[in-house]
Amino acid sequence: MTPAQSPKWQSVGRSGSRTKARSSGGRYSVNALYSMAAEQDTDVDDDLAKAQKRLRDLKNKISVQSKKNFVLERDVRYLDSRIGLLIQNRMASDEQREVERTFEEVDPTAGHYPDERRLAQYSNLFFLLQSEPRHIASLCRLVTLSEIDTLLQTVMFTLYGNQYDSREEHLLLTMFQSVLSTQFETATDFGSLIRTNTPVSRMMTNYTRRGPGKGYLKEALSECINSLIEHKDLDLEINPVKVYEQMISQVEEDDGSLPDHLPRGVTPEVAAENAEVQAIIAPRLALLMEIANSFLMAIIDCLDSVPYGIRWICKQIRSLARRKYPDATDFAICSLIGGFFFLRFVNPAIVTPHAHMLVEENPSKHPRRTLTLIAKMLQNLANKPTYAKEAFMMSLNPFVENNKTRINQFLNGLCEVGDFYDQLEIDQYMALSKKDLTINITLNELYNTHALLEQHIETLAPGDKQHLRILADELGPAPPQVPRKENISIELNLFSRWETAVQDMHTALMDTVSSSDMLYMEAKSILVQLIRSIPRAVDKRPYNLIAIAERAATTKDASLVRKGIKVREMLRELEEQRVIDSSDSYKLMQEEVAAELIHLGNLKEKVLAETTSLQAVYRTISDHNDYLRSQLEHYKAYLQNVRLTASSEKAAGSGVGVVTVGGNKAKPVKQTFLGPYRFTHSQLMQEGIIVDSKVPEHRRPNIYFNISSPSPSTFIIALHYKGREKPILELDLKLDDLLEKQKDNKPLLDLEYVQLNVPKVLNLLKKIFSKR
Repeated sequence: MTPAQSPKWQSVGRSGSRTKARSSGGRYSVNALYSMAAEQDTDVDDDLAKAQKRLRDLKNKISVQSKKNFVLERDVRYLDSRIGLLIQNRMASDEQREVERTFEEVDPTAGHYPDERRLAQYSNLFFLLQSEPRHIASLCRLVTLSEIDTLLQTVMFTLYGNQYDSREEHLLLTMFQSVLSTQFETATDFGSLIRTNTPVSRMMTNYTRRGPGKGYLKEALSECINSLIEHKDLDLEINPVKVYEQMISQVEEDDGSLPDHLPRGVTPEVAAENAEVQAIIAPRLALLMEIANSFLMAIIDCLDSVPYGIRWICKQIRSLARRKYPDATDFAICSLIGGFFFLRFVNPAIVTPHAHMLVEENPSKHPRRTLTLIAKMLQNLANKPTYAKEAFMMSLNPFVENNKTRINQFLNGLCEVGDFYDQLEIDQYMALSKKDLTINITLNELYNTHALLEQHIETLAPGDKQHLRILADELGPAPPQVPRKENISIELNLFSRWETAVQDMHTALMDTVSSSDMLYMEAKSILVQLIRSIPRAVDKRPYNLIAIAERAATTKDASLVRKGIKVREMLRELEEQRVIDSSDSYKLMQEEVAAELIHLGNLKEKVLAETTSLQAVYRTISDHNDYLRSQLEHYKAYLQNVRLTASSEKAAGSGVGVVTVGGNKAKPVKQTFLGPYRFTHSQLMQEGIIVDSKVPEHRRPNIYFNISSPSPSTFIIALHYKGREKPILELDLKLDDLLEKQKDNKPLLDLEYVQLNVPKVLNLLKKIFSKR
């Protein structure tokens, strides 16, 4: 199926075309559909139904918890970077309001809640986005790297948030196929496919971090990693420069000085040629390859546990690569698959096992370095190794050479999974028969997705008659993002004006199979429900179908009475049509009902086993949530102490200072407005703070700058002209934004008329305000 073609299920339920979309295997599809209905029947309350309900609830809890963790991880990363910058520069005495908002609780009574008409429009829009993944696929290709994380949160954890629902998962994978197909079509360099940091690669990485992926990583890697990190003092460093430095430090410590033949600061080549360094490294190489081999075997042995979706993506990469690059070798194509499977999925978990919930605490220094080296070895094995940047890794090349064949077999084995298009067609029928298709979404997710669609609507839906364009035009401009306190979560019911809900399976499928087939399937389905609902009926074999129908029709349960009367009439009609015969006690129907119940009995064992497995996943995700929350609490306490003590710190260069998390609370100090401090244009030019000026030479003597600090970490630079009361322009600066510019090597700050040097602005601000 090419990206331009609509999958056949997309027309299901549309007026005038519903039945034309059916494949020729009508009877098979009907059978499968009724089996699914029997497995998910909400009218039945037997042990299987109860087990399935517990499993559905557990899957939903995992999905909800995964989304919370995704948001918390993003907050922790943000605060890590911001606070790290502030501490490094020892300058801020408070965090700005933007950071404080990270800790504010959401107020469910507040918020810019959409009215009923607008909610209905959003319901239409998100039904369309979910059921026709090509729109989201196009949007993911159009957004910038700075926009992708917020969009991915909505896509991965909201739009397709039920990670264990086959329909949502299959729709999400369909979106991946479209995105990957376009990436392959537009790629100019085979080597950069999958590996470069693009919205597509970010999307694939986030997909692997969902619940099923975490379960595989725990099964495959947890034991290996935990065994390794127990050896806290095991140093397996093989970089000759680092080994040399360690060696001379030890010699100096033991002897008090260094001999002449061991100079400091040697080149990598000199360090590698040192005989003592070689003697230290040799046994380490052997042990590293042994450990890496144990990791590789653990990964390969768990092939069958790799989540279907991840294997299906591997399959698409192989298929697209073969079509786009017909001359590419199997090894080259496997390197692409490895680029996804190892670079985006397995190796991040090896390098940071604590962040992936594989260990209880961060590994110590030496095991952490060993894990990094193992990840590099696996990456070199999965890809064609290049040792230009780290020549010392060439010593581990025997590991690569010895395992080439094995890793290619494994990577090809990942691709050996079936497609899901027929299954998805059935999933779509089931979804259309539901009345409770919903997603939980925050207002900011709603409005952010709306804004991105509005921004790219000309590309996404250029035609006025396209459904997406119609909905976007009706919605109009996207509302702005709401404050964190007002960012409530709402339950959005999904439906569409262009979809006719399937009220029953007969309506959905009646034109594709004979009426007697439909009658037969429906009767069988009802009989299965009755046997599951009537106490001990399942134990009495062979099943007396008429007796079961009569028994149901005479109970005190109104639902069973209706079903009993209905199925009794169905059996009579089927006999009149000579499909079944009462003289042999409806033997054909008996056998199929018994087979269905055996299938459901086996299903119960699978449901219980899956529940047990997912309970462990849920506990792990919940533990990680607790850890992330504790991190945020530490940050909150830290920043609160900084705020309370900042204004009382008078010593030179005190800045942030050292604050004890959870220490005694100081009394709040009243914030004061500092400044303004005046500087002429000439002064700032002489200091090199003004890098470039558009102010005419003859006007520069009349220009001056006022610099003030209305609150800690916030500064205002105002450009004035003598004789005018109001400034020509004002620039509101946040300290950590300046620090981030400096960290990212962006040295210029544009004030429209002048450009300022960021590091020198920081020095000036420090000189002015650090002692005040």
